Amino acid sequence: MTQSVVVQVGQCGNQVGRRFWDLALREHAAVNQKGIYDEALSSFFRNVDTRSGGDGPGIHKGKICSLKARAVLIDMEEGVVNEILQGPLRDVFDSKQLITDVSGSGNNWAVGHKLYGCQYRENIVEMLRKTVEYCDCLQCFFIIHSMGGGTGSGLGTFVLNLLEDEFPEVYRFVTSVFPSGEDDVITSPYNTVLAMKELNEHADCVLPIENESLFEIVNKIHQMISSGKLGSTVKQNSLVTSSAGVAKTGREKPFDTMNNIVANLLLNLTSSARFEGSLNMDLNEISMNLVPFPRLHYLVSSLTPLYTLADVNVPSRKLDQMFSDAFSRDHQLIQADPKHSLYLACALLVRGNVQVSDLRRNIERLKPSLHFVSWNQEGWKTALCSVPPVGHSHSLLALSNNTCVKPTFIELRERFMKLYRKKAHLHHYLHIDGMEQSCFSEAMLSLSNLIEEYHELDVTNGGPRTDPSRLKIAV
Repeated sequence: MTQSVVVQVGQCGNQVGRRFWDLALREHAAVNQKGIYDEALSSFFRNVDTRSGGDGPGIHKGKICSLKARAVLIDMEEGVVNEILQGPLRDVFDSKQLITDVSGSGNNWAVGHKLYGCQYRENIVEMLRKTVEYCDCLQCFFIIHSMGGGTGSGLGTFVLNLLEDEFPEVYRFVTSVFPSGEDDVITSPYNTVLAMKELNEHADCVLPIENESLFEIVNKIHQMISSGKLGSTVKQNSLVTSSAGVAKTGREKPFDTMNNIVANLLLNLTSSARFEGSLNMDLNEISMNLVPFPRLHYLVSSLTPLYTLADVNVPSRKLDQMFSDAFSRDHQLIQADPKHSLYLACALLVRGNVQVSDLRRNIERLKPSLHFVSWNQEGWKTALCSVPPVGHSHSLLALSNNTCVKPTFIELRERFMKLYRKKAHLHHYLHIDGMEQSCFSEAMLSLSNLIEEYHELDVTNGGPRTDPSRLKIAV
């Protein structure tokens, strides 16, 4: 069994991480009722004997002593990390896994990347190495961060670079939460475009998630609850609406529901690494099969059921309907239109009692409505994990490499240019050591080149250009 390490950076990254670890523990508790430390748990947790202060060879098997998450928590403000340490997950982390400061990055990519990156480089490297030493067979890193703020975008991408330098052979999966167009951080377009350049160059797979899509999904959940159409009650101890089943009491934190949806994406993504299945998929196979060109590694994710882990008393979806849902815009975590764009490849990660024949039948049913590149008409990767999510008989995560992400990046470029043409707020960045105006122009060029690569695939159906430039032969 392989292990993975989660690196959560910034306020958003740590809030999503908190929900992921909470839900993962609940999921393992539902499956592992004897309290035995098994291979499933070892993928993301260490078994530590707190009396001896370590996890020596004698306690890798047998009873659970004290689980510690294979995680590194980084934030330049103490608030969220302190909340985690004072909450029900406090025993899952210890001080050796945390790096915090007090002043924050002031919504400034340069402060996170250039200032704090240099200041904390050695600490971060040391902490990563110690975490990796506890792994027998390290499979991949998961980085969770946001793109709009300073620490998530700046320090998050700095950590991504460090991982490539220190562990070049280990795959890097990045879950990046993109700000909405109405984001209250005025400099978020700068931060996002500067971070995009780093993602283009140093990530193996990026799962872009838009706040706007999450917000719309949450609104639908609350509309269903209030309308009473599909069951007007929120179940006690709901694992999605909030961490304590308090959706209607007003004590729910504003982003809890949105963070739970992202956490469920990660639960489904990692299910094959954590549990047995008739058609399990190595996480590294996602990058191998879904990323034919190194820079085009942005994957559109859609999840069903969305009202996950028994949030509302919603009747379970029939299997075929679940597959149809996964290819509808209502279930996507990014606002895009893959059905009318070009698919490079697609992965289906199914959980529960589903047969391979059901999987193949639904792929054949859906294929005629999906436009795949001419050279990869059979570009499907599938996985079957036998353990369903808590409260459901089955679930499905669809990941597609599709040119539909291009409009998102075009809109981002336009928002960036609105500020950059006027040189608005640039001085906040340029007074940071090591930050020059060329960083902005290079980031802009990197984003434009990415957009152009997607555009070329669209106009040529993934084939060669219609007017390839000829070689000039010197006479």
